[in-house]
Amino acid sequence: MKEKTNCNCCINYIFDEEYNCYGCQVDLDEDEMVRFMGKSYDNCPYFQFNDEYKIVRKQK
Repeated sequence: MKEKTNCNCCINYIFDEEYNCYGCQVDLDEDEMVRFMGKSYDNCPYFQFNDEYKIVRKQK
């Protein structure tokens, strides 16, 4: 079973002020970019959950 990934929750999905939109900061190759733009990018090998509280929990 493929794991679904949500770019909105990924640490690599950042806001680009120059283009005024969100995008993946990972240097994707042409095939990966086509999948990303087509929103069919399941089981992304670059996905890292953006957990801003992870550091705080480790400090306790």
